[in-house]
Amino acid sequence: MRCPVCKKPVTMDSPGMPFCSERCRLLDLGAWASEKYVISTPYEDSDDNEIPEPPEDDDF
Repeated sequence: MRCPVCKKPVTMDSPGMPFCSERCRLLDLGAWASEKYVISTPYEDSDDNEIPEPPEDDDF
């Protein structure tokens, strides 16, 4: 794997994974804080996630 900031190789057992150093971790955090990185699609809370009520059975 490579560090997302500087592209240096990072081993999977590295304590700073996925970053190669504290500097790269802080640069990434700063990019989020300054809104350089954004989520492209806004989250929309819809009623589509609700569990539908079972239909009433009138056969009783």
